[in-house]
Amino acid sequence: MPILKREPDFFPEALFELSGDRFPWWVVHVRSRQEKVLARECRQRDIPFYLPLREHRNRRDPRHRISWLPLFPGYVFVRGDLEHERLEVLRTNLCVNVLAVLDQESLGHDLEQVRRLQEMGLPLRAHPQLKEGSVVKIAEGPFEGMTGLVASVKGRNRFIVSVRFIHRAVSVELDRDELVPGERSPSAPGR
Repeated sequence: MPILKREPDFFPEALFELSGDRFPWWVVHVRSRQEKVLARECRQRDIPFYLPLREHRNRRDPRHRISWLPLFPGYVFVRGDLEHERLEVLRTNLCVNVLAVLDQESLGHDLEQVRRLQEMGLPLRAHPQLKEGSVVKIAEGPFEGMTGLVASVKGRNRFIVSVRFIHRAVSVELDRDELVPGERSPSAPGR
């Protein structure tokens, strides 16, 4: 049973289809535990944003309550120009820092992959910055065409998608049979 109902974690519906020229990505580093508050503010002010959330089940609670926590604590991904959207976000007084994104295409690609993993409904797990690993491409199944890293966690294979700009990653359990060696490229994780 959820403690609170899940709130939208991105806005608008066509967030990933917005023009990169008019709506460049930038990353807001927010005050502690203020990610959802900033997301609500962005929604109220019609500012495009993405706040990936993960399901958290409190196992100690006999009621098995569910809450939705930020996948990347401390960060909200926002789109818009410096004069309007950035100024509106700064006016919320929830920001520690606004980080400029020099490689817009790379960040957009990484975030789209995270969103695709979320849409699959599989449990995601956050990871700190990754060390060099095997770059792979998924050859079949719902993740076909995605590139990432493979890691073994407690004897289980996990496919890892990095958001290199903030040095964080998410992972999902995956069968090794679905993977083929990938080529390292400017948009491949680990660079």
